[in-house]
Amino acid sequence: MSDTQAGTQAATGPRALSRRVNVNKLLVEGRALIALAIIIIGFSAMSPHFLEPDNLILMTRHVAMNAILAIGMLLVILNGGIDLSVGSTVGVTGVIAGYLLQGANIPFTDLVAYPSVWVVILISVAVGALVGYVNGLVITRLNVAPFIATLGMLYAARGIALLITNGETFTALRGEEKLGNTGFLSLLAGTPLGIPMPVWLMVVFAVVFSLLLNRTAFGRWLYATGGNERASELSGVPVRRIKVLIYVLAGFCAATVGLLLTADLPAATPRGGELYELNAIAAVVIGGAALSGGRGTIRGTIIGAFVIGFLVDGLVLVGVSVFWQQVIKGAVIVLAVAVDQIQQKLQKRREFKRAAASPPSTPAPGSDPALVGSR
Repeated sequence: MSDTQAGTQAATGPRALSRRVNVNKLLVEGRALIALAIIIIGFSAMSPHFLEPDNLILMTRHVAMNAILAIGMLLVILNGGIDLSVGSTVGVTGVIAGYLLQGANIPFTDLVAYPSVWVVILISVAVGALVGYVNGLVITRLNVAPFIATLGMLYAARGIALLITNGETFTALRGEEKLGNTGFLSLLAGTPLGIPMPVWLMVVFAVVFSLLLNRTAFGRWLYATGGNERASELSGVPVRRIKVLIYVLAGFCAATVGLLLTADLPAATPRGGELYELNAIAAVVIGGAALSGGRGTIRGTIIGAFVIGFLVDGLVLVGVSVFWQQVIKGAVIVLAVAVDQIQQKLQKRREFKRAAASPPSTPAPGSDPALVGSR
């Protein structure tokens, strides 16, 4: 091979690799876009109301809540974990917000406190972050598997919500001017510029967390620990701190959804957020993330949330039975995972063929080939 050919190959090699990587990313996220396009076209043909502006706004509002929850779930899955407690965190934070808005009894006194709306929001979000922090500590300090630790928290958080409400629903969320606790519904259930507040927050969360993953050391560490935790630890990555932080952020996202759901109903029910964790996992998986960790994007997760949201709302609009809705949703999730596994196998097979077809490295002039081969 001449020097010119070698130089050309060296120059084009990285670009060719980059193109292959970009094509792979396109295929991973492309299947979610294709699924979304099929859903939109299909339900538009079955119902003339599907693409009406009011219905699109309603569906996007539902998608936004699931997308915010799925962003928190993505962080956990990128690390190779899972968080089954986010649905219960949605419920308990919503209940705490309702309890505080209705008036909180101060222990050992006959006094009732009526916190302002911003205090209610801060306390509720702090509780969600605390739930995530406990999850992270149990997983990192006690070496409990994420599935078991968050499953236990799923029951514990839901039980706390039931204890606070005694199984009832808080409905007095509007507050009173004289008590200084009004504005909860107008703040979180409002429509600035005609767009629902959950949609605005979805955009904000998507931008902030995308920057966090792509432009910070935290994002690089998170992808690294998901790809190979042991190698990351040996490289000096603070694996335990990263793991605790992602569960805190997942709890923060869940608490935000709890507040939005409470304002949207408008009521605080201890059953709020049931099975939301499954929708979040589905959005992340459909969006191209690997359950083994190390692969996934905010963009893909948002697309996955739209797939799940538009699918469910479309099935409701055309009158499909709620039982068949569960069957169809489950089939879509299994299909998404199956396609992902097939794609990974094909990619590994192509890489193996390329490695087998590439010529072996030639020893340096004057060196002993036997010695080179034995190193």
